[in-house]
Amino acid sequence: MRRALARIGRFTRARMLTLLETLAVSAHAARIAVRPASWSVPARAEFRRRLTQAVLGALPATIVLGLVLGLGMVVQAVTWLGFAGQQALLGQVIVTVMVRELVPVLVGLLLLGRSGLVGMIELGAMQRDGTARALASQGVDPMLLLVTPMIVAFALAAFTLGVVFILLALLSGFLTAGLVSGQAQSLPEALDGVLRAMRAIDFAIVPAKLLVIGGLIGAIAAVTGLGRNGAEGTERLLPRGFVRGVLAVVLASAGLSFAA
Repeated sequence: MRRALARIGRFTRARMLTLLETLAVSAHAARIAVRPASWSVPARAEFRRRLTQAVLGALPATIVLGLVLGLGMVVQAVTWLGFAGQQALLGQVIVTVMVRELVPVLVGLLLLGRSGLVGMIELGAMQRDGTARALASQGVDPMLLLVTPMIVAFALAAFTLGVVFILLALLSGFLTAGLVSGQAQSLPEALDGVLRAMRAIDFAIVPAKLLVIGGLIGAIAAVTGLGRNGAEGTERLLPRGFVRGVLAVVLASAGLSFAA
């Protein structure tokens, strides 16, 4: 019995330690990111590299998925709500289901797969070959040079990709719905209906979800790559980072939804 309880305790402590490390790294990065002195020339260069990699890497998949979601969900919502005579609920359904819930999760998963895992592998390689220790021994803080630029870049990339995703989904969905169902609303009227359906909290919760999810992906990549598991091979690091990233995306989205 004691051995069984010890195994459960070790498993629980390890998972809680990862959670606490991720939250601590995220909070520390948010604190030092607002200091102009933290953004040295190498840190700014690393930020630009990460931001370009994250946005351009996930942009093609974001465009395709946004068009597909618009053609699927928006067209179906317009068609079936019109058939039921509930066109007044169209904006509310799109805002609640797609804009608030689906888009942040899908963008987070795209960012994780296209850039988060790449950043984690790069940091893990630096941990294995001793580059991270060499930087620290020379007085260079990896938190300032590597981690904070990546977290901030991923947060801004998630916000940018989320805006592109929403715009493409709405435009493709309403344009196709007008051709398929012959709806009387014009595109400006349909988009205006969506904006009117958004409450004040929606204008805050959607950007907050995108920024938090992007930042958490960067923090998890840093904790996994530079942490105690960073010395492991890529074949073990990848599944560990992917599972942590997916859990962070889903839990962050659900937690902010409940908080709102």
